[in-house]
Amino acid sequence: MSSDQSGALAGAGTPPPGSYAVANDAAGNFVQIVDVVKKFGETVAVRQVNLSVRKGELFALLGSSGCGKSTLLRMLAGLESVTSGKILIDGEDLAQMPPYRRPVNMMFQSYALFPHMTVEGNVAFGLRQEGVPKAELNERVQSVLELVQMGRFAKRKPHQLSGGQQQRVALARSLVKRPKLLLLDEPMSALDKQIRQRTQIELVNILDKVGVTCIMVTHDQEEAMTMAGRLAVMSEGEIVQLGTPHEVYEFPNSRFSAEFIGSTNLFDGTVVEDEPDHIFVETSDLPVRLYVNHGITGPLGMPLTISVRPERIALTRKPPEGAYNWGKGIVTNIAYMGGYSLYHVKLDGGKTVVANVTSLALSEIDPPAWGDEVYVRWSASAGVVLTS
Repeated sequence: MSSDQSGALAGAGTPPPGSYAVANDAAGNFVQIVDVVKKFGETVAVRQVNLSVRKGELFALLGSSGCGKSTLLRMLAGLESVTSGKILIDGEDLAQMPPYRRPVNMMFQSYALFPHMTVEGNVAFGLRQEGVPKAELNERVQSVLELVQMGRFAKRKPHQLSGGQQQRVALARSLVKRPKLLLLDEPMSALDKQIRQRTQIELVNILDKVGVTCIMVTHDQEEAMTMAGRLAVMSEGEIVQLGTPHEVYEFPNSRFSAEFIGSTNLFDGTVVEDEPDHIFVETSDLPVRLYVNHGITGPLGMPLTISVRPERIALTRKPPEGAYNWGKGIVTNIAYMGGYSLYHVKLDGGKTVVANVTSLALSEIDPPAWGDEVYVRWSASAGVVLTS
């Protein structure tokens, strides 16, 4: 995601005429989740979650099934009650507010379109229930259908639309009521991969135009990294890491985050030297020490893990120079991915390391084949220290 796109997702753009969006709140407290706990009997689904979302931001809750992300979204919508804690939107406590009165709209994973209604009938349904005057209703429906590029399909029924088109109708129905907060529950899960990738960018652009604050739930890391300005990684009802996609990917704070966001190589070892500008770690995985170019706070002999992303690892046929951060092994698998290849290298110590090698880099060398002996190496800045 580019820096320009990231700024757009944070609500930096000027809303179009008639928009219900307002300027970005620098305090970042438009949506406040304060010490929220949700229990189902003796089962704790959400544990003491604290989170603030800025006005105009597209924020993602990311985690595997059962981590509590959808429960948190349903509490925002009023579909689940809060066991303890507070949820505020624009300073207003939602505790005693029924779902139909909340300034919130939710787009469900299944889209939940009425099959007997046309596209415009589906979009207009909520406004008709509220008794919006016909002239205003028609203007708002047509405006939002044009926004999602579905105006020419207004008279069609849902079964006459593709999955991507049905998603746009569901989004239009959510936006036409001009909510302060839009909730998206696995918005791309019903689409195939190729359509999903294109629709992600389209959806970001639409939400940027209206400037609505949006919280999405997804288990798809790529989706969260592509669409969100910030994201929270959840596990067992708790937020384990919070930050921009770049921060969470490049600087994971635990083994869970490192392994859940993308893929990584993990080396376990113990600290044998700790200085302000570097540490050395001994590991049984390599014949040399691990070297990281920053210090830590911890005693010598402390166990820890070094995370190295596959794209940070280089392959060579010659022994690397230097006395750290390399190993020798045999290529056991090659996965050709088009723009890059994933090399699986079984090291002499038994550990398998994955290296992401671009097709350009492979074109400039004699590409290693299955069974070839190779060396893996990486720089002192490539490793991230994990202590949990």
